[in-house]
Amino acid sequence: MSFFIQAAHAAPEATTAGSMLSSILLPVAFFAIFYFLVIRPQSKRAKEHRAMVDSLKVGSEVIFAGGLMGRIEKIEGDYAVVSLNRNTEIKVQRASVISVLPAGTIESV
Repeated sequence: MSFFIQAAHAAPEATTAGSMLSSILLPVAFFAIFYFLVIRPQSKRAKEHRAMVDSLKVGSEVIFAGGLMGRIEKIEGDYAVVSLNRNTEIKVQRASVISVLPAGTIESV
């Protein structure tokens, strides 16, 4: 009977190294998957959007987050004055631009 008790005490000590490795490896694997599927693509999109906003200039035809289309008439720091038509101009944040259209798109719509 004492043989079984000694074997029972030896079993947890033998599995400690394996469980310690798996307890470290599993969170590292989850972080790596999360990084490559969520963090990295989001930061790439943010960098592309920042580059697009920095490249805005007078005369660019743009679409805003609210769905408005217009031509940039004047850039004032973080804001842009946009002409929606010949009579209407609005002032919007440059960061709200989601897309730059090819020249001449507004006339064709």
